[in-house]
Amino acid sequence: MNLYREVLDNLPTAAVVVDKNMKVRLTNRAFRECFRSAKAKGTLKETTGCSSEEVCGAGVRCAYCPMRSLFADAVKNGGRAFRKLIVRADGGSLSFRIRVMPLGKYLLGVIDDAYATEIAREMYSAQDIQQRLLPPAKSGAGTHYSFMYIPCREIGGDLPDVYEVQGETMGVLADVSGKGISAGMLSAFVKAGWDRSEPSPAKALAGLSAKFQELNPDERSYVTMTAVRIDRKRREVVYSVAGHNAPMLLKSTLGIDEIVMNSPPISNWMPDFVYSDRAIGYAEGDILVLLTDGVTESRNAAGEQFGIERVEEVLRRSENAERFIERLKAALKEFCGTFDDDLTAIAFDL
Repeated sequence: MNLYREVLDNLPTAAVVVDKNMKVRLTNRAFRECFRSAKAKGTLKETTGCSSEEVCGAGVRCAYCPMRSLFADAVKNGGRAFRKLIVRADGGSLSFRIRVMPLGKYLLGVIDDAYATEIAREMYSAQDIQQRLLPPAKSGAGTHYSFMYIPCREIGGDLPDVYEVQGETMGVLADVSGKGISAGMLSAFVKAGWDRSEPSPAKALAGLSAKFQELNPDERSYVTMTAVRIDRKRREVVYSVAGHNAPMLLKSTLGIDEIVMNSPPISNWMPDFVYSDRAIGYAEGDILVLLTDGVTESRNAAGEQFGIERVEEVLRRSENAERFIERLKAALKEFCGTFDDDLTAIAFDL
């Protein structure tokens, strides 16, 4: 490593050496000058000036980290990867092309050029805004929950949300059509158009549908949603669904119930459809799960889908919401490796 350090420090090109555990073993002088707040070695967060308060690699926003994603791809591809990235550094942002290649047992990342572009800045700003749309990582005074959000691109099309209305916990999970920037814009519309003061999931869906009709989008645009209200006094979950394919799951002492509700998505296909509320009882210790079809339809290299059965098996082995989300993440990464769709799930401890 000392020899590598001496050689790399004298290169005019910014370079970083990372091990397969995503730890930065070395950055050269040019790299540290590029990322002015960077340390010579440590975590990716420490060496790129990331401003997140979460533990590097363990936070919700780490799914967005372009550097982590790049080196993870290199690990899977024999130590090689190439991508244009934009990262925040020294209070601003940097856009650059970085090439990764094997260096013995390490990975060497070399920045071809460091240049700022307006489009790249806007993309980073959009990522930052979308991260702020996510619910808090920790539960407040209401029902305890845990969630997973893994976008397949820089900008995702799934939108999880958890909040309180009249002392009761509301959970919302939306999946919009498309991917990338268009999906991100539509998910921002959903966030802005959803009535957080409405305790009825069905009425909130109807209100969002009315606002969607005002947009007058084409037939390719739609939103599927699941919305729930956890009524702790009556010990029941009030729910409504708009075209959401993946079922809700309720784990109890009797097993796992798949809760399905046939209804169209929010779109201009059936603009006058009337959404309705339904209720299902629960007991203390039950776990409620909302998920998008990106989870169940993720495929491995052989083309096999992850499927609802694997989700239910993970849920059977999980004693609470947090453990379920942790195990579901691990199972998906082991089964699929890389993902072609956004993966989102919320679990509630009832």
